[in-house]
Amino acid sequence: MTAVTLRRFAHGDLPSIRQTLLDVHADAYAEEMGDEFVQRFPWFVDHWGGHPRFSCVVGYDGDEPVGFAYGAPATAGREWWREHLAEPPADDSTFSVSELMVRHRWRKTGTAERLHAALLADRPEALAVLLVDPDHPKVQSLYETWGYRRVGSRRPFADSPTFAVMLRDIRAAASA
Repeated sequence: MTAVTLRRFAHGDLPSIRQTLLDVHADAYAEEMGDEFVQRFPWFVDHWGGHPRFSCVVGYDGDEPVGFAYGAPATAGREWWREHLAEPPADDSTFSVSELMVRHRWRKTGTAERLHAALLADRPEALAVLLVDPDHPKVQSLYETWGYRRVGSRRPFADSPTFAVMLRDIRAAASA
């Protein structure tokens, strides 16, 4: 294993990285590929990648993709996390972290944190939001060490699990 190199991609790059994202996902979720929700990942890639301000960071060990993180800014006034707070922050501009995925061989190497940090680096939004499966408390705890806090629960699709809604103040985390 060599040092993982991070590369940034945007909306216009999706055709060149789409298959890479699908391949990493298939490897990371090989044991769960029978799950219909997991099988819909290509739709999610196209949905998020279709956003004009889509942002993606892919990590490579040499030429081999090891993981990625991607997301896009939320539409102003339509931040779905608002329902979980009595009072939204003064600046509620939000970047939605849709996916953070690392292949098994590179887990527990700091790669996930590097991908996540690179994805949020220099974001103009005040907040980051993501969903995490509460059946994976170690993952939720990891996000908490990165400055996220659980603010509620959400089931985004009828056939999806109920996820923990986690919110992070990007600017506070960057200055800490």
